[in-house]
Amino acid sequence: MPLPTFAPPAAPSLRTQHSPEISLNEAAFGDGYSQSSPRGLNHIRNMITLRWDGLAPEEMVTIRAFFEHLGGWQAFLYQPHGMPAPLKWTCKEWSAVASAPRSFTAKLRHSFT
Repeated sequence: MPLPTFAPPAAPSLRTQHSPEISLNEAAFGDGYSQSSPRGLNHIRNMITLRWDGLAPEEMVTIRAFFEHLGGWQAFLYQPHGMPAPLKWTCKEWSAVASAPRSFTAKLRHSFT
């Protein structure tokens, strides 16, 4: 089954936040010395927060319906601005302001499944 592609009806605002999640094995020793190494092959996970400001009511409904349909656990493809190719993402956190000016925020997590 092919993955759905997220194609929002409006481009996200310019305030997209990128905040990687880095997973390391770390050992601290008594004399202040420490050692770190990556935990697994995909130890850097992209996390982005997309925000849409000034949405029309139908645009907000479309974006929210996409995330609700996937239920927070199903992966989808999306190509954020500045990335060379679409990546696989999940989204289990979003919020909306339904009164004017309407806005929508979604936190996407890079999926390695």
